[in-house]
Amino acid sequence: MVVVVVVVFLFRRGLGSSKPVTAMGFRNLGLLGSFAKEGLEKAFSLGKFFCFLHVTDTYLVTFVVTSGPSMLPTIDLIPTMFFGERISTRFGKVTCGDIVIIRSPQNPRKLLAKRLVGMEDDTVTYISNPDEPDKQETIVVPKGHVWIQGDNAYKSNDSRNFGAVPYGLIQHRLFWRVWPIKGFGPFWKH
Repeated sequence: MVVVVVVVFLFRRGLGSSKPVTAMGFRNLGLLGSFAKEGLEKAFSLGKFFCFLHVTDTYLVTFVVTSGPSMLPTIDLIPTMFFGERISTRFGKVTCGDIVIIRSPQNPRKLLAKRLVGMEDDTVTYISNPDEPDKQETIVVPKGHVWIQGDNAYKSNDSRNFGAVPYGLIQHRLFWRVWPIKGFGPFWKH
């Protein structure tokens, strides 16, 4: 669209008739040269802005939207927005009790919000069947893995179903609730 506007502008001024634009030189273009210079500056600024957004989203902080019953009562059924940080997951600084976003080991296109219950070499005792609370199992979390569980044992698809999860599947650690506004604020150890 910009090219069409520039071409129309040139032909209205009579620049398109006999002299080719390349023979005029960049500084002799006058108004067109200032348009080109301003356009390049704006494009460069826009490119820097998108690079900043990409680096921030990929390596630092991102928005995360959660919904569903698996983390009741900590996270509501309605869609809830959080800031999720990626720094502690990259440097191995997540701890038991943190709520993390992981890539599902069963469906890699799906992300899950769960509580981190056990790190590698931890012994975890869990209720294998929520309908039979007396039936418990104990597991030692393998090296390089974590044990995750939803707070709602009746409606959570977690390590009780698919076992320990590789540490590399952890994507974010939730640290700040953004929406709903009544819960706005830090979300450290809920």
